[in-house]
Amino acid sequence: MLAEKGYLVRVVTRSGRSPEPGIEHVALDATDSRQLIEASQGAAAIYGCAAPPYHRWAAEWPPLASSLCAAAEATGAVLVMLGNLYGYGPVDGPLTEDLPLVATGPKGRVRAAVWEQARDLHEQGRIRAVEVRASDFFGPGVTDGGHLAARVMPRLLRGKPVSALGDPDAPHSWTYLPDVAGALVEVAGEERAWGRAWHVPTAPALSARQMVDRLAAQAGTGPVAVRRLSPAVLGIASVFSPLIRELKEIRYQFDRPFVVDSSAYEAEFAVRATSVDEQVKATVDWWRDRS
Repeated sequence: MLAEKGYLVRVVTRSGRSPEPGIEHVALDATDSRQLIEASQGAAAIYGCAAPPYHRWAAEWPPLASSLCAAAEATGAVLVMLGNLYGYGPVDGPLTEDLPLVATGPKGRVRAAVWEQARDLHEQGRIRAVEVRASDFFGPGVTDGGHLAARVMPRLLRGKPVSALGDPDAPHSWTYLPDVAGALVEVAGEERAWGRAWHVPTAPALSARQMVDRLAAQAGTGPVAVRRLSPAVLGIASVFSPLIRELKEIRYQFDRPFVVDSSAYEAEFAVRATSVDEQVKATVDWWRDRS
């Protein structure tokens, strides 16, 4: 999106990649603040969209966040953080940005601390920072995570049953990846957005079963059975999978309603949630092309 708007973009990852029109790829470890500062020279904005492997959040998030803040302070670039909703912890009712960050689990606490560090530096006048928070996201290009990605889509396209974490009938907010990108791009240029967190515009909540039904109908493979993963199966899987083991902390997000309120963003800025029909079609088309 940034390249299409005419910006020069530099993407920093550990492995790098071949250049694309308007986009340079640089290989470095972003926890190395010296290298990151050097790569960020002349930037108008730094987008913090990286994350450590799930089971290493507690150890690896703090140095990554500190490096991002150091780069923002050294260069004067606006720091735009991509966040999530773990920091709130379990909540009764819709999630809004004014809720306290009172998570008790280690991943929720560290994710809250990442934003609080950037916000405190913003309030001290040392950096300019904003955070954009998304729910579980899906869409073209999303392969990791598994809620509506690699664990679901290939089976759904073959008409095979899929498994759901938690209650498959609990209302759940799903944030569409292009809407995440649109919000990140927009807030970087809006000074009135800085200094606080915003929820990405997100379509009305639908259960995992409802989303699978829509995706399968679009794919022409429905109806597809949606089965709840039993605690016993999760317990066995967690012995072998660090990812499954770590999901225990955020099971509450799938065992009961988990609904995002993005009205504050929508009252101030232009990005709106893409229609669910368009989300579903683009996602199915992408997975079909990939397979």
